[in-house]
Amino acid sequence: MGDATSTAPLAKRRVLLVEDDYFIVSDLARSFEAEGAEVVGPAATVADGLALLAEAPDLDGAVLDINLQGEMVFPLADTLTARGVPFVFATGYDRTMVPPRYAAVAHCEKPVEPGTIARVLFGA
Repeated sequence: MGDATSTAPLAKRRVLLVEDDYFIVSDLARSFEAEGAEVVGPAATVADGLALLAEAPDLDGAVLDINLQGEMVFPLADTLTARGVPFVFATGYDRTMVPPRYAAVAHCEKPVEPGTIARVLFGA
């Protein structure tokens, strides 16, 4: 896991971005990298996200859009949960679309600022 020695919540963190909107994920990646994070991805599909997870055993967190080109992200969320990787849902969907097993997972409705996601995911 990352060693956050800076006061910035993203410093030295490895964060998986799973989002199918090019502009949103570009802004997130740019903002996260500016704060010292290493962005893994981005992935625009569940399959791509699972492939990235298989290659990145030491993630510190993840940001997941719920709907990826018509496919729900929950298989990826299940894998992250099994690995103990914290994640947030950053989505246009409201909480009623989230299965009860993810009731404790932070839910950030779009549009959301990258700094808000970082604080929700890692504190500070």
